[in-house]
Amino acid sequence: MARVFIFNIIRFVVLTILQVAVFKNIGYYNIAALFPYILIILLLPTGMPNFFLFLAAFLTGLTVDAFYDSMGVHAAACVALAWFRIFFHKITLDVDEQAFQTPSWGNMGFKWFSAYLLLGTLVHHLVLFFTEVFSFQDILYTLASIFFSSLFTVAVILIISLITYNRKSRLAN
Repeated sequence: MARVFIFNIIRFVVLTILQVAVFKNIGYYNIAALFPYILIILLLPTGMPNFFLFLAAFLTGLTVDAFYDSMGVHAAACVALAWFRIFFHKITLDVDEQAFQTPSWGNMGFKWFSAYLLLGTLVHHLVLFFTEVFSFQDILYTLASIFFSSLFTVAVILIISLITYNRKSRLAN
């Protein structure tokens, strides 16, 4: 249990530093931005209590907001992602059997993980961009930003997941 906690703190620090130092400066004509820091929330253990999940999501978003100078936009999107995560896990997982297992590509398989990742990224980006714009005036531009940012974020997260893929956990199942 302590090992999982320490590993998640290290993941939080590394992904937050990468987000604010590297991925903040990468974009495509203000249409697409990369937000792979959402892996912090997506890869938290499945048996984590909801209160701590929402707290971790809020603090993750607040940390990113501090570096982006955005007033709570990332915090709102991360809390929405935590809500989606609870909903998705209730529908697709038997939590009693997989308590405190990291929902990763190696543990859950590619089909489950890719659906989880794609839908979670879309929820996060919908809340993020619509809260940031807070208007339906340029809806096509906002929808294009959501689509392309989600596409690039999912691609980068899949690359990160491929690099950190753990085969031993799949063989144990």
